[in-house]
Amino acid sequence: MTKFIHSVESLSIWVGRAFAWTILILTLSVTYEVFVRYVLNAPTVWAFDMMVQMYGALFLMAGPYALAQDAHVRGDVLYRLFSVKWQARVDFTLYLLFFYPGMLALFWYGAEIAADSWRWEEVSWNSPARIQIYFFKTLIPVAGFLLMLQGLAELARCWVAMKTGVWLERLDDVQETEDMLIQPDHSKS
Repeated sequence: MTKFIHSVESLSIWVGRAFAWTILILTLSVTYEVFVRYVLNAPTVWAFDMMVQMYGALFLMAGPYALAQDAHVRGDVLYRLFSVKWQARVDFTLYLLFFYPGMLALFWYGAEIAADSWRWEEVSWNSPARIQIYFFKTLIPVAGFLLMLQGLAELARCWVAMKTGVWLERLDDVQETEDMLIQPDHSKS
């Protein structure tokens, strides 16, 4: 089961890292647009639509990554006081009752939206550039699928914790700066 959990986490981390590059594209696009708009007085017709699509893609595809890294917001006022087995039971139940219905809807209706968008070769009406948006809308069901897949790994993680009383270690990717500062520096010893 650990191999399955870590395989799914690896996929989620890889997708998150890949789509993190959209931040660089966004930064360069905004910088370019600001320069040509305010310095050259020649704004583009495509920059706004492209930036909206990049930003949306980043948020959609970062969802599975955040779930794999346990980075989603949790109201844990009482939760943190529970034993690991009870935390796992609560998480397992909440995934089944709330997470999966929402992700199933995201996948199902997102697939319908994407299919319609491809059928109509949908373009944006926000600018005269009329940029195609069916590529972006395809990411909606893809994100739903990846979230459901990562959700399976989270259910498996909960199952292991319910049986053993210990949370399975997550694959490391990045570390918060404050966590790095709190850790003792063993290299100076």
